Amino acid sequence: MKKKLLTLISVSVMAFSSPVYASNSEQDTMKLLDLFGDVFEKVREEYVEQPSDKELIEAAINGMLTDLDPHSSYLNAEAYGEMQVQTKGEFGGLGIEVTMKNGMVYVVSPIDDTPAFRAGIKAGDYFSHINGESVIGMTISDAIKIMRGKPKTEITLTILREGEDEPFDVTFERDIIKLTAVRSRLEGDVGYVRITSFSEKAGSGLRKAVKEFKKELGDKLKGVVLDLRNNPGGL
Repeated sequence: MKKKLLTLISVSVMAFSSPVYASNSEQDTMKLLDLFGDVFEKVREEYVEQPSDKELIEAAINGMLTDLDPHSSYLNAEAYGEMQVQTKGEFGGLGIEVTMKNGMVYVVSPIDDTPAFRAGIKAGDYFSHINGESVIGMTISDAIKIMRGKPKTEITLTILREGEDEPFDVTFERDIIKLTAVRSRLEGDVGYVRITSFSEKAGSGLRKAVKEFKKELGDKLKGVVLDLRNNPGGL
């Protein structure tokens, strides 16, 4: 087993330490694809554990897209299904937009007026454990499955937060998350619109808010302020 692992390391280092010169030629592209194929087969055959082809291919795709920028990622069928659930505006869980970062669950944004928001979860928090179970090695889909559950059931998150010396636990109850994508009010003669996420309901909610401003103030409406703080994006 040790011999196989050392062989893998040696081959991988030699493969990736060789200089690669950028070129648009088909010949150079084929050489790079051959290199990928060689490393894929070596990992498949000699890695200390037996990974599935699906795991290897998806990890390679995710690595390629993550290197482009932090907003590009690959969604397999399961992850795409999760995204559809969230963007439709109603689901069970905690009320946070999350991703994986530095091997832990990273909070992109808490959603207004949800259990996580009321419990004090903040954008930029990391979860190292969920109900005492380490998230190291989990996929984001694995973590989301654990975080979701029946309403009124408790969950404990171990949080690492910038400015805090030690990790700390926060325990609160799950609930049905009904997203109000748009909240609005008038401040004198200026309309204020808070858009918490770009879900299916965001466009119609914004149009409705502006229509109500005009109905109430008419020509006296000076303008509209859009508040997009902590909006994680969406559709």
